Amino acid sequence: MTSTAPLALTMGDPSGIGLDLTISAWRMRKKLSLPEFIFIGNKDALLSRAKLLNQDIDVIDCQVDDVFKHFNQAIPCLNLPCSKEVITGTPTPDNAQTILTSIEKAVELTNSGATSAVVTNPISKAVLYDAGFKHPGHTEFLAELAKMPDGEVPLPVMMLAGPELRTVPVTIHIPLMQVMAHLTTDLIIKTSEITYYDLKYRFGVEHPRLAISGLNPHAGEDGALGHEDAEIIVPAIEALKAKGINVTGPLPADTMFHEDARINYDVALCMYHDQALIPAKALGFHDAVNVTLGLPFIRTSPDHGTAFSIAGKNIARHDSLVAALKMAAKMSEIQHSKGA
Repeated sequence: MTSTAPLALTMGDPSGIGLDLTISAWRMRKKLSLPEFIFIGNKDALLSRAKLLNQDIDVIDCQVDDVFKHFNQAIPCLNLPCSKEVITGTPTPDNAQTILTSIEKAVELTNSGATSAVVTNPISKAVLYDAGFKHPGHTEFLAELAKMPDGEVPLPVMMLAGPELRTVPVTIHIPLMQVMAHLTTDLIIKTSEITYYDLKYRFGVEHPRLAISGLNPHAGEDGALGHEDAEIIVPAIEALKAKGINVTGPLPADTMFHEDARINYDVALCMYHDQALIPAKALGFHDAVNVTLGLPFIRTSPDHGTAFSIAGKNIARHDSLVAALKMAAKMSEIQHSKGA
């Protein structure tokens, strides 16, 4: 149960498994002690998917103020029209605007305080690109929506958070060959500072411990396998230590994720996408959560995609969505308690 406002749950791509997960999670709401949410998306698509899944549910058109009153009887829904009929497993760019409007509305409600956090169902970037979407991914679009009055866009930091490991990629959705064009000492420092702040004020880690990976094999092997670790990463670590942040590294990425190593830090910062996401997903594929740090609002998401091929087949697991909902509610409570 949420203690303040309900969560805003976006629709995601309505042809994917987001609707399956929403229905499955809500049906298990009492057993799972699920926090209350309002579904922002197409009501007819949700009801049609429930029929396909042979699940008996109610969906009620609802404003945020009435979510707590209705949640145990029906899925509260802020209904959005789709331009084209939703076909399970067959996405269309014709519905891209509704997908994006769902995200925009969730951010608007959360920024206003009507909802306590944004939880996003999976989207397909390829489908959105076909409709003219200009952002590399969900994370960057949310950062644009969080633009400050002076036009400054906050730096979004992606964290994969599971029961056994939290990881942060310093560079995110770019090709591997472009990593060195983007990786800088300043970016490592800013990413680390944002991570430290959110661990403290949204996760309740009183004295966060950061472990920073190297870029090259064996963190460069004293220059034998590359100079970037010494020239880019070490200065960042020294600067962070000077700011009073508990940080270690650069650590060889191949030895920093085993069980004994993980007890020495609260989060691992890695230099590129797969270096961070492979261990996170290997250790918590079904219940890891994608969290965006550095935004003025809390955002979590399941750590998987739209899975069009299994949509509507009653086999999609709701574990990650449930974990995302619970984590968002807990983060909101901690942030509220700390007055952050």
